[in-house]
Amino acid sequence: MVRIPDAKVALSTASVYPESTATAFEIAARLGYDGVEVMVWTDPVSQDIEALRRLSDYHGVPVLAVHAPCLLITQRVWSTDPWVKLQRARNAAEKLGATTVVVHPPFRWQRSYAREFVRGVWRMEHETDVRFAVENMYPWRYRDREMLAYAPDWDPTTDDYRHFTVDLSHTATARSDALEMVDRMGDRLAHVHLADGNGSAKDEHLVPGRGSQPCAELLERLAVAGFDGHVVVEVNTRRAMSAAERETDLAEALAFTRLHLASPTRVPGS
Repeated sequence: MVRIPDAKVALSTASVYPESTATAFEIAARLGYDGVEVMVWTDPVSQDIEALRRLSDYHGVPVLAVHAPCLLITQRVWSTDPWVKLQRARNAAEKLGATTVVVHPPFRWQRSYAREFVRGVWRMEHETDVRFAVENMYPWRYRDREMLAYAPDWDPTTDDYRHFTVDLSHTATARSDALEMVDRMGDRLAHVHLADGNGSAKDEHLVPGRGSQPCAELLERLAVAGFDGHVVVEVNTRRAMSAAERETDLAEALAFTRLHLASPTRVPGS
């Protein structure tokens, strides 16, 4: 017998890039994902709450999380003010029925934002039932040089947050121990970005099982613990030679996740 936790398995809309946000909903429905995490980026549909609601209703795929526009390429999406971005992400999550907003630590050059980030995230958490889950990042590397691009830190466990997101591609890039990080997060781990990596300086986001990260071990640990957050497949399929190859990768990632998100349970008397 196995026990399967209440955790839902979602597809990040970033996983279909360079295809569209709309395509992610279609693929998530066809493959049987429990929902999607919307990466808010330059695709206008990802920024449009009503368009997202229509896609969700049409495909019968709920929006489980919203990833705030924190990337370099989204610096002007939903305002240049990072607090406005988080407010709009919260608003989108509330209107779409999502439970989580994923947010990165600030870039170091966002000095005012970085100084207030920890307090500000706590303040926003008190204003809504939506969870703001701060995600682990990584040092930037070039050849043998390392630059600390995030503040207060690329590792959010060095600060006090109510909720965390762990990303296993990022732990690979940081060359940090994913399971030790999860231990530090403890019961504040609310959200998982499932992907793999081999420790390259590039953020690889491989299909889980194709790199060196403890993807299976983490999922099995979550199953034993009865994790009830979301596990989001966030992989890079840009090199897929066709739509069919991309879909095969995403089907493999879903099968891997469901397989390991189950734990043996003891039969009484055995």
